[in-house]
Amino acid sequence: MPFEGLYEEQGWLTLQRGSPELSRTKRLRAEIECLLRLGPANTVEIFDHLNDRFKWGATMNQVGNILAKDNRFSKMGHKRGEFRGSVYTVCVWGLAELGMVTTA
Repeated sequence: MPFEGLYEEQGWLTLQRGSPELSRTKRLRAEIECLLRLGPANTVEIFDHLNDRFKWGATMNQVGNILAKDNRFSKMGHKRGEFRGSVYTVCVWGLAELGMVTTA
């Protein structure tokens, strides 16, 4: 059974400690998917959303790894602009299933 480490607690599925079936970033991934269902967002917007939404937040490395390695998310392009007082080039992300995929 793939979800042996899960048990139900007050209507929530909870992961038992040490269970290898689900990643540590499951909630972050789910929240990113919910955000991208509203439309494309760049990496900084996703990072800020996660850190506003969750008490423990996420590091920029975590956000970048989640976006790059999860096939639900696709890179749509790049955006150059001012973020946090400096000019950066950041990636714009969308959901692969909604057809938000770059052709080039």
